[in-house]
Amino acid sequence: MPQEAEPSKNEREFLLSALRENIRLDNRAFDQFRPIELAFGDEYGVCDVRLGKTRVMVAISAEVIAPYTDRKFDGVFTISTELSPIASPAFEVGRQDQTEILLSRILEKTIRRSGALDTESLCIIAGSKCFHIRADIHVLDHDGNIIDAACVALVAALMHFRRPDIEIHGEDVTVFSLQEREPVKLQMQHQPFCITTSYYESGEVMLQDATLLEEHCREGEVVVSINRFGEVCQIAKYGGAPVDGLSVLNCTTAALEKAKWLDKFVKSKLEEDDNKRDKGGLMAELSAENER
Repeated sequence: MPQEAEPSKNEREFLLSALRENIRLDNRAFDQFRPIELAFGDEYGVCDVRLGKTRVMVAISAEVIAPYTDRKFDGVFTISTELSPIASPAFEVGRQDQTEILLSRILEKTIRRSGALDTESLCIIAGSKCFHIRADIHVLDHDGNIIDAACVALVAALMHFRRPDIEIHGEDVTVFSLQEREPVKLQMQHQPFCITTSYYESGEVMLQDATLLEEHCREGEVVVSINRFGEVCQIAKYGGAPVDGLSVLNCTTAALEKAKWLDKFVKSKLEEDDNKRDKGGLMAELSAENER
């Protein structure tokens, strides 16, 4: 089984000694993220996020299916993750490793189980037809902190996506293409973001947005999923070294500030994308044809 190249003893000692002196190798503050870029594709629901050298792409799709028998009034929302060798030699095609399992579980808790997406709005005919919203997450380059990058990309893609409009006549459902009718936004109830804090020296040194080298040298991590209102969706701690409650509380406080910043960042990018697209939509296109 392929594995990521471990840092040498000298690299590890050099990084840890620098952290003890409150210095990061890339000269960032402990609570500072790397430069983040967010771009949307030509189609709705395609989002590309770059966090430093880490790159994640998310594509949202929708189809009409039968709902689950025990949730007749809800639609279906699923998240699929893929970590391929293109991102890191440690990943294999068709085989989930610990990183992919961890990523899937955290995103499931953060987005799906927290009710970020209103699944009741996806119901078409109770017990018969509903929308199935699928999010495919592809990690294209792994240089640390893929959880935070994937969460930003997933939230942005869900807010950007438009499902097809429908018309119901009894038990018959007509699904209109994007050319026939304006697509419909998904109903998002809140926008949670994952903020990962890596800790060293038994929690005495804690930093956000760790690079791959910093991840290899850390003792553990605390992942806080929180929205801009301060509502905590989940807190997960991984790693054997213990962390006291005050440190976890400090992580939550710092995560709230970062979540507010990410929320503004994503919404500003969505507004920019809306301005680039045809604001008139289908009606403007039809009126232009009539004028011609």
